[in-house]
Amino acid sequence: MCGIFGYIGSKPASSILIAGLKRLEYRGYDSAGICLVENQELFNCKSSGKIADLESKILNAKLPQATLGIGHTRWATHGEPTEINAHPHFDCKKEIAVVHNGIIENFQALKSLLEKEGHIFASQTDTEVLSHLIEKFYSGNNFEKAVQEAVEVLEGTFGLAIVCNKEQKIIAVKKGSPLVLGIGDKEIFVASDAAALISHTKRVIYLEDNEMAMLSTDGFAVKKFDGTIIEKEIQELKWSVEQIEKGGFEHFMLKEIFEQPQAIANTLRGRLSSNGVKFSFTLDPCFVKRIIILACGTSYYSGLIGKHIIERITGIPVEVDYASEFRYRNPLVNESDLAIVISQSGETADTLGALKTAKAKGAKTIGIVNVVGSTIAREVDAGIYLHAGPEIGVASTKAFTCQITALILLAVYLQQNKDDCWVDLNFLSQLQELPNQLQEVLSQAEKVKNIAQIIKTSTNALYLGRGTNYPVALEGALKLKEISYIHAEGYPAAEMKHGPIALIDENMPVVFLATKDETYEKILSNMQEVKARKGKIFAIVNSDDTLAKNLADEFIEVPFAVDLLSPIINVIPLQLLAYYVAVSKGIDVDKPRNLAKSVTVE
Repeated sequence: MCGIFGYIGSKPASSILIAGLKRLEYRGYDSAGICLVENQELFNCKSSGKIADLESKILNAKLPQATLGIGHTRWATHGEPTEINAHPHFDCKKEIAVVHNGIIENFQALKSLLEKEGHIFASQTDTEVLSHLIEKFYSGNNFEKAVQEAVEVLEGTFGLAIVCNKEQKIIAVKKGSPLVLGIGDKEIFVASDAAALISHTKRVIYLEDNEMAMLSTDGFAVKKFDGTIIEKEIQELKWSVEQIEKGGFEHFMLKEIFEQPQAIANTLRGRLSSNGVKFSFTLDPCFVKRIIILACGTSYYSGLIGKHIIERITGIPVEVDYASEFRYRNPLVNESDLAIVISQSGETADTLGALKTAKAKGAKTIGIVNVVGSTIAREVDAGIYLHAGPEIGVASTKAFTCQITALILLAVYLQQNKDDCWVDLNFLSQLQELPNQLQEVLSQAEKVKNIAQIIKTSTNALYLGRGTNYPVALEGALKLKEISYIHAEGYPAAEMKHGPIALIDENMPVVFLATKDETYEKILSNMQEVKARKGKIFAIVNSDDTLAKNLADEFIEVPFAVDLLSPIINVIPLQLLAYYVAVSKGIDVDKPRNLAKSVTVE
């Protein structure tokens, strides 16, 4: 969570910091602040609320035209989202300023120790402990050493940007929370996401855990916490500024929903042909006795669909675990297991922790991520990049469908390597047709918008599906919860009779995934049960299906696809439905309350 942006160069820093924080606002947006260094003084401005509130406040503040500064946009963990708790945080003498992503787990013990030594704290945050710790070790001319000594006693995860009034430099520190350097022409940037750097430079360096970077106008140096100098490779970003702009859409979420045909084509490109699937890595499926999929949130639901796909195509047993629970139950994992970790950002703290546990127990690992150079991408044995392009909207859309696509490709790859003769040309042909089918679904956006007007006044909703579409029901319900704040639950349709049917009345919208597959007749029976209890049925149906249409109060037509591919098609109307419900309620769709895009804390 949270966003860090820092700049040192020859240009006015405040406007650069604000622009950078706006790029990072999806990571947290309940308070923000900046600190500038000029003539051995620190100048700061902080505000509760969004970056626009901070920007307005800066315009009225008498800040110098400094060329060095750090900024932060916050997602609150310790302390309410107030101006006092906003970053940066300072020491007692106002000589040191710190911005921080992550959680310092031993902050309470450190705070008690520092208070006994006379340090006075202004906020409720864990971060402020660090500014006082550095003050404790700082003698007036040992800034770098003081930071090094301070971080050595911290427990937890942190990405840090630190400035001192007597130094024309930024110190960036990484342990468990992402930081990337942007290398410009006589200027250097630091950010918690490379997307914030694209408008300035495409030359970046990704910091690894337990690394510190010293940034100045003369250049940069990267060291281990023990002081060992490290040579870092400068990488080139492939994204463009246009990809992180709204491109005429009202919200990033809507743009990203409509980008899915191209995003899926990008995931398939270079990997799928009439001869099967190829990857840049080699994996012998004969040594894989079991697959474990580890993920959180929307990525977990793509994993549930992946279980259906992989087991059906390969016959290899698959387990799907919440990454947040996996390492806390002493999981039974060994060398014959393959762990697939899924994360859009590649920085999800729980998923990264689960990956480390799986590796420590001997499993081979594959990462399915969207962000090149992310921590998970660097930690796994092999990886599949989604190539979906930047996903800025907090509620994931195109990453979800691209994750399913990647899991399909992986399943085909495993099976063809088990049996050289196995190539289902019909299935591969249908897979290649997916982008065109998604365009067909997106053409009905206006009809979904009209249905949203009916649902927007509801306080609850039920989403039902079976087989591969049960996880689609879970994802549809999650989207409605995330951005419209309407309580919704996803259920296997058959389980409705085991409890949730008690909720159904004329005020309860029930969304059915009712496309034709092997459970189609059962779904029709479930729809009859809801209709008998006066529930309002909203159904996703195939174009030629008169039976399901007759049972539904409202329906959205989608083209037919085999059941292993249908989740990619069927989820699109549910994404649109959640979006239009939220918009009709006046909610900021790209920044729903209490959420952030990249969950980098446990």
